[in-house]
This record gives sequence, C-alpha cells and structure tokens, in this order.
Amino acid sequence: MEVVCVADLWKKFKIPHERRTTILENIAGALQMLAGKTFIYEEFWALKEVNFHITSGESLGVIGENGSGKSTLLKILAKILRPDKGKVETNGRIAPILELGVGFHPELTAKENILVYGTIMGLKNSELKKRLDPILQFAGLERFRDAKLKNLSSGMQMRLGFSVAIETDPDIFLVDEALAVGDFEFQQKCLSKFKEFKNEGKTIILVSHGLNLVREFCEKTLLLSRGEMISFGETEKVVNEYLKRVQAA
Repeated sequence: MEVVCVADLWKKFKIPHERRTTILENIAGALQMLAGKTFIYEEFWALKEVNFHITSGESLGVIGENGSGKSTLLKILAKILRPDKGKVETNGRIAPILELGVGFHPELTAKENILVYGTIMGLKNSELKKRLDPILQFAGLERFRDAKLKNLSSGMQMRLGFSVAIETDPDIFLVDEALAVGDFEFQQKCLSKFKEFKNEGKTIILVSHGLNLVREFCEKTLLLSRGEMISFGETEKVVNEYLKRVQAA
C-alpha cells in the first residue's frame, strides 16, 4: 500500500520587487494599492515537477543544497502549504516535526499547550491525560508543567514540541532537521525513539544534511536541486550521486 504519493508537484512563491522595511512604508503601499497601483512580482518556483511514492514500511530521506525545496516539500505534505499544481496523497495520521513549537501559545502553560496541540492532532481528552506525564518526562520538563511557555528557553520549547509530536501515535513522521538541535543527550533519546518507530513499521520522511543519518533511517532518498528532482531511489545510490555533484561543484 502506498503511504505517500506525490505526482507532478509544483510550488511557486511571489517575490515583490518593492521592499518595505517600516510601518509607514507598508501603510503607504497599502494606500497605493487602494488607489489602483499595481506592483511587480517575480515568480520563484520552489518545486518543479516532483514525482515519488513511498510504500508501507519504507522511509524517505530528502537531501540537497540549501534552497533546493526540501522544507517546502515537507510543508506541502503537512498541508501547511498548498501546491500550485499536482497531486499529493497520504494515508495515515501525520506528525509534522518541522519548526518545533509552531502552534504553541506563549501565554499558556506547558501542560495547557500539550492538551491543545494533542486535541488538534485528533487525540481524545482521556488519551491526552494518560500521555501528559510521559510527554513531560521525555522532554525533561516535569518541574515546568505549570510554567508559561514564554518563560521557557527555546531549547525547552523545542523538546516539548518534539515530545508532543511523537506521542500523538502517527503513522508518518515529517522531520526537518529537528535532530540537529538540542543537547547531545536529547538527540540520542530522539534517535532511539525513531529506531523504535522504524521497527514498528512507521514511515519517516527526513530532511537532513546529515547523510549518515539518512543512510541509517531511510531505504529511499530523494535528491532535490533548485526545486527540481535530480534523483530518487535506493539511498546509497542517491547519496553517492549527491556527493559526486558536491565534489564537482
């Protein structure tokens, strides 16, 4: 069974040529728009004609230089962005571990943010109450359950976001360099957890510059460059192709 299917995927962004850096400039620009003045935008294609599929039990690595479209692809899979063209189909519950902590509210406590985020992910209140302590324990934040999020360090918020995501019992993990942040001990806890998920047959889509990490977790790999799909297939083959491109550059 196909877990993820991406067919003829295109995504573009519009870059305005007129740059506004102050509030007054933005107000002036809005008034000009009301007056009928139009502005010139440059179209930037972040993804162009991307095609791949993953079957049940497989995991995918996504590699390429900065600006190649890797994070944009994950945001489309997570339904944060909409494609301009093409089809994206996913089967199963998705846990996006992208910009950790996105969706949290700074004025709510750690406990309250867990309950809100878990509800958004589709967990029942009874399930959330059972998982509350394990989430806080994994994040190392038991003592901070009643502290407002805004009073926690960025590292604490990152650990909390990761811990909530992995406890929502997803079928597909979308991971964007999340393992590159945090202290070494927490990174090792995350890696051990992902090994458990792999053994359970869950799918991991991992964007990373860590090629050894991609080799360890992913059977297949997608190589992107400037939004275009350069290669897709068995991980070792695609990673070697990427290394040859880097060496030749």
